[in-house]
Formats: sequence, structure tokens, C-alpha cells
Amino acid sequence: MLGSLSYLSLFKNNLSGPIPASIGNLSHLSTLYLWDNSLCGSIPSSIGNLSNLANLDLSNNTLSGPIPEEIGKLGFLSELALYMNNLSGPIPASIGNLSNLSILVLSENSLCGSIPSSMGNLGNLDNFDLAKNKLTGSIPASIGNLTKLTVLSLYINKLSGSIPFQFNNLTYLKYLTFSENMLSGYLPQNVCYGGSLQNFSAYDNYFIGSIPKSLRNCTSLMRVNLHGNHLGGNISEDLGIYPNLIYIDLRYNNFYGELSQKWGKCQSLQSLKFSNNRISGVIPPQLGGSIQLHLLDLSFNHIVGQIPKELGSLTSLFLLNLGGNKLSGSIPLEIGMLSNLQHLILSANNLTGSIPKQIEGCSILLNLSLSKNKLRGAIPSEIGNLNSLEMLDLSENSLIGKIPPQLGDMQRLETMNLSHNDLSGSIPSTFGEMSGMSSLISVDISYNRLEGPLPNNKAFCEAPFGALRNNSGLKACPTSITRSKNYGEKRKNKVVIFFIVPILGAMFLSLIVFGILYHVLKRQGKRNKLNSLREAQNGNMFEVWSYDGKMVYESIIEATEGFDSKHCVGVGGCGSVYKTELRTGQVVAVKKFHSIQDDRIANAKAFENEIHALLEIRHRNVVKLYGFCSHPRHSFLVYEFLEGGSLKEILSNKKEVVNFEWVKRVNVVKGVVDALSYMHHDCSPPIVHRDISSKNIMLDLEYEAHISDFGTVKFLNPGSLNRTSFAGTFGYTAPELAYTMEVNEKCDVYSFGVVTLEVIMGKHPGDLISLLSSSSSSSATTSTACGILLKDVLDQRLEPPRNRVARIVVSVAKLAFACLETNPQSRPTMQQISRELSIERSPLSEMFGEITLGQLLV
Repeated sequence: MLGSLSYLSLFKNNLSGPIPASIGNLSHLSTLYLWDNSLCGSIPSSIGNLSNLANLDLSNNTLSGPIPEEIGKLGFLSELALYMNNLSGPIPASIGNLSNLSILVLSENSLCGSIPSSMGNLGNLDNFDLAKNKLTGSIPASIGNLTKLTVLSLYINKLSGSIPFQFNNLTYLKYLTFSENMLSGYLPQNVCYGGSLQNFSAYDNYFIGSIPKSLRNCTSLMRVNLHGNHLGGNISEDLGIYPNLIYIDLRYNNFYGELSQKWGKCQSLQSLKFSNNRISGVIPPQLGGSIQLHLLDLSFNHIVGQIPKELGSLTSLFLLNLGGNKLSGSIPLEIGMLSNLQHLILSANNLTGSIPKQIEGCSILLNLSLSKNKLRGAIPSEIGNLNSLEMLDLSENSLIGKIPPQLGDMQRLETMNLSHNDLSGSIPSTFGEMSGMSSLISVDISYNRLEGPLPNNKAFCEAPFGALRNNSGLKACPTSITRSKNYGEKRKNKVVIFFIVPILGAMFLSLIVFGILYHVLKRQGKRNKLNSLREAQNGNMFEVWSYDGKMVYESIIEATEGFDSKHCVGVGGCGSVYKTELRTGQVVAVKKFHSIQDDRIANAKAFENEIHALLEIRHRNVVKLYGFCSHPRHSFLVYEFLEGGSLKEILSNKKEVVNFEWVKRVNVVKGVVDALSYMHHDCSPPIVHRDISSKNIMLDLEYEAHISDFGTVKFLNPGSLNRTSFAGTFGYTAPELAYTMEVNEKCDVYSFGVVTLEVIMGKHPGDLISLLSSSSSSSATTSTACGILLKDVLDQRLEPPRNRVARIVVSVAKLAFACLETNPQSRPTMQQISRELSIERSPLSEMFGEITLGQLLV
């Protein structure tokens, strides 16, 4: 009945299932539109029988498998759109036979291999889009034959090599993007020779040389993004006047020269990003003529002179970043005219004079950074009127006088740094939480002349020593701020101003430990000490506490009442952990190893591993070993006791978890990162933990993370496969361990990814990982993730993070997913993760509530 059908359009329905092979029987079909459905399975090869087909659009489905070679038989085809599917395999060379093709869009799939040189036969092609695939190899020179192209999109692939010279033939291009590949060499010089180019993007590659000469007079340009390359040249000579330009980003290159006055004539310009280059000269006052500017970033260059008052005309500006230059003079009063400004960064310059009170005109400012200048005078009280401010950094200036009490009115302020100035007097009581300043998270007032009591505010009362030091006479918080009824009065805030008062019990235990460790290490060395442990299985030896061993051993037996279960706070595979209060009042954790029938340690290897590792590792985020004892009846390790318990316990405690706020969770993640980065990259040989899980991360009173349980560690042997038996906790172990026993640092990276998701989700992410891994390809995974909002998987027991914290949580989530890559080589190293977390984040380009997991997987 349908044999004579010529037009079939079923797009935007809820069609599911595979495309039937019988579709090939519709021999008269000229148009087949099935886009935006839920079709799955492979594209049937019988589609090659549709010899009259001119338009084929199967985009935005979940089709998988390769593109059939038979598509090359469709000689009349002018439109082929297969984008946003899960297609894999190479691009069929047979597509080069489709001489009538004008539109070829294969983007957002998992296509691999190289671009066939036969693509150069498509002489009528207008739109050629291969973006967001896994294509490799070089770009074939034959693409230069496609002289009718107006759109060429190759971004987010793995292409390498240089751009063929033949690309200079593509003079009708309107849209050209090579971004996020591994391309090198020079950019095509004639890219805008035809005067049509509107969008040119080549960021995050390895291009060298100068900006294409044809760009200088390319008045059609609307968007240019070349950041993150090795481009150079004189920026004042290589660029012209662009009446239609909206966005230009040349950050992180090697451009030099001075900013041209011509930028003031770019009336449509909204975003100008030239940071991290070698630009010199002054900021031209004419720049104030670009009245549509939303974002101006000239940071980290060599710009001199004063900040032009004409910038006050840029009333649409939302970000102004001039930090890291050599600007001098005072901050112009006209800055206060920027009523839409949210980020003002003038740090690391040579600015003088006082902070203008007119800055209160920037009424919706979120971030004010004036640090590392030569500003003088008092802090203007008008800053307290910036009710939206989240971050205030006035550090490393020469500010004097008292801290204005009006600053305590900023109820959204999260970070405040006033350090390294000459401020005096007491801290205003308006900074107390009872006065409304409850959002403050981080504070640094060190190196001033402040005195008097600290305000009753958690940020002050929990501030580290370094954030308060070198003042005239600060006093501890007037009252304690307890965190939870669950932990009672033991969770009291501690602020130490000049010195740490030693606890008698800790000193007693420390003297024993350090004295004996020194004695043993000097006399025998670490290897001999471990050998003695094996011998100790058959005798009464106390190698660590040699002269006082019997006394300490008996003291612990007494304190635990013979390891009575009522003192037990945890049980693991190798032993049980007891909370032990010694006669001195010092509380320690004792890990007693399980014994077997003849009183030997059930897992002697784990016992030795833990001692060996903790003697090697000295890091603040690793639990401290005070001593150990090997005895025929009871063998145990003695650690510092961490009152916060394990990460797993806190996440499962409905009352305590509400105090486990986003900033604390991020700091836990950073603590684990620092410890693992140290173990993997700063220890020789490198140390792999092999059992990173929430039960093995302990928290102290300040919610700082400490990795524990080193019984399964592996000391890596460089140049070896490092094969070993399985170890770890199911649900946290890397998937490759199911079929190989090779251990390396990437095993810990995967486990860290699981733990990180657990921290921000408030529960083990097993269901989410299963959902995302159940798709047949990475494109399907991304497609699935695009339907899941990040805010919906975060711990619902907390309010969603916002502002600066939201940006950090997004970064943490993105890193966590990167750690869960199936291919270990695709996972980042802990050192790379540490660097990423230390980067100051730019504002979110979208609303936090609209971010999907799919965006984090890209």
C-alpha cells in the first residue's frame, strides 16, 4: 500500500524501537524525517535501497552501531543529518560518492577513525559538521576542494597535525571551528578572504604564529575565540574595527603590543577577553565607547598607566578584571557608575590613594578584590551597603583605622580577607552571627593591629591560627559554638592566637613514640624493624615501646578492659577499633588485629603494611600513628582519635549531616585530594591505598579529612606491572580490577571519584553510576545524563549551594565524573585534580538549577 509513498515525516513523536529493515521497500521515497524521537538500534543497511531519497534526517534519537556503507548508494541525497545519536565506528568512505550532498551533519556521536579523504569529492557541500565525536588523525587536504562550504565544524574531537594549506580555498565560510582538538601549526591565512566569516573558533589547541591576516579587515565577524594556544604577534596591528563583533577571546596566548583605540568603535562588542598575554601600554580611554560591553578581562598582562575614568560609561559591564598588571594612580570615582557590575577585580597592581566611597554605586557587586596594591586610608563604611557581596579581599595594602561596623551588614558575605594592612581597634560586634552575618565562611585578619574579643561568629571562632596571627591582642570567642548535640560538648570551637597549649597526655604519649621511633630507626632501620615484627609473633616483644613497652601495653589493656566490646567503635576486615582513654586523660584509637587459633595475627601482612606506610607518610590529611605493639595475644596499632568519626557515619546521621555544609564537604574532598596526591607523586616509591571509601576517611572536630586503614597499601615498583591480589571495598573499586590484578594510581583515582560523588550526593552513588554505565556508548551516556539535573542528585537534606560555592560544587562534580572513566588512562591524576581545585573559578555561564549531568560529562 505504501509502495508509492514519496514523503514520510514522523519527527517529534514518541516513536521507539528500531527502524524496520522493510523501510528499504519504499523505493519512491524522496524525504524521510524521523528526527527527535526515541528510535534505537542500528540504521538498517536496506536504507541504501531508497534510490530516490533526497532528504534523510534521523537526528536526535538513540541510534547506535556504525553508519552503513550502503548510504553511499543514495545518489540523489542532498541532506544527511544523523547528529545527536550513539553512532560509532568510522565515517564510511562511500559518503564521498554523494555528489549532490549539500548538508552533512554527523555531530554529537561517537564516530572514530580519521576523516575520509573522499569527503573532498562533495563539491556541492554547504554545511559540514563532524563536531563532538572521537575522530583522530589529520584533516585531509581534500577538504580544501569544498569551495562552497559556509559551515565547517570539527570541534571537540582528537584531530592532530596542521591545517592543510588548501583551506585557503574556503573563502565563503561563515562558521569555522577547530576548537578542543590537538591541532598544531598555523591558522589558515585566508580564512576571511571572502568577507563572510562570522564565527571563528580554534581555542584549546597548539596553534602557533599570528592571527590570520584576512581577519584584520573582516567586518562580518561576530565571534572569535582563539584562547589557549601559542599564538603571538602585535595585537595592535593584527586586529581592526569590527562593527558586528560581539565576542572575542584571545586569553592564554603570547600576544604583545598595545590596546588599540579602535576597540571603542566596536559598538556591538559585549565580551573582550585578552588576559594572560604580554600586552603593554595603557588602557585607551576610547574603550569607554563600547557601551554594550558586558565583560572586560585584561588581567595578567603588562598594562601601565591609570584606569580611565571613561570606563564608567560601560554601564552594562558585569565583570571588570584588570588584576595582575602594573596600573597606577587612584581608583576612579566613576567606577561607582557601574550599577550592573558583579565582579570587580583590580588586585596585584600599583594602585594608590583611598578606596572611593562611590563604590557603593555598584549595588549588585558579588566579588570585590583590591588586594596587593598600595591603597591607603580607611575602609569606607559605604562598602557595607553592598548587600549582595560574597567575597571581599582588601589584603596587602596600607589601610588604616578601624573596621567599619557597617561591614557586618553584608549578610551574604562568605569570604573576607583584610590581612596585611595596618588596621587597629576591635572587631565590631556587628560581625557576630546574632547580628545577621551568618553567611561568613572564611576570614583572614592576620598582620594588623587588631585587639579585643573575636565576634561570636563561626568563621572567626574556627579560623586557623594563620588567619589571626600577628595582631595586638585578640581574645578567644566569648562563647563556644557547638555543632551538634550528637557530639556533645567535645565539639567546641578552638581559636588559638599565639601558641598551642599542649595537653599533658598527648605530650606523654608523644615523648614515648618519638623517642622510641628514633631509637629503633637509628639502631636497625625500617626494614629490620619490620623483620622483627615477624619474629615477635613467637615472643613477648615490644619493639616500638621498648623500654616502657610493658607498661604501655598493660595501660591499653586496662583502658579497654581487655578490649571489651563496649569500647569498640568499629569493626573491619583486619581488626576492630577501640576508643581508649589513657590514665593521663588522652584519648587514642586502638586498632586491634584479629587473631587466629595459635594467637598469630590473622593478617600479618596488613599489620606490617600499615606500619610501613604510616612510617613513610607524613601528611596532615593522613591519620597519625602513635605506636604499635606485636604480642602473641594482642597485636595492635595506636592512632590519634578523631572525634568526628568516619565520613560514612556523618553522611548517614540525619541530625549531624545538616551541619555538614557544602563548604565543609568541599574541604573534605580537597583534604583527600591533597593526601592522595602526596602519596602518588611525592612519595618514593609511590603509594597506592587500594581501599579509599567513606568508611576509611575520618573527620576531626574541624571536619578536616584524614585517610585511615592502610592495611591494603601497595608500594609501586617503577617499571613493573605491580600485579597483586584483589583488595578494596565493593562499590568503590575500579572496574578494571575485575579482569586484571594490575594496581596503579588510577585505581585510587576511581575510588576517589566514587567517594566525591558520595560526599555531594549524601549517599553512595551506585545507582547513578549504574544508570550512566548502562548505556551502550559514551554518547548514550551523555544523552541519558542530559536529562538529569545536577541539583536533583545533590544531597537534598541541604539547601542547594549558591554563588561562589555553587561554582566550586560544579567543578568538584565534573572532576568526580572524570575520575569514573572506564579507561584508566582517561582518568586525571590526583596531581591534576589538585591543580584544578586550586584554580579560581569564573562565574557560572548558566543558572545552577539548569546544569545537567550531561554538561559535566563533556
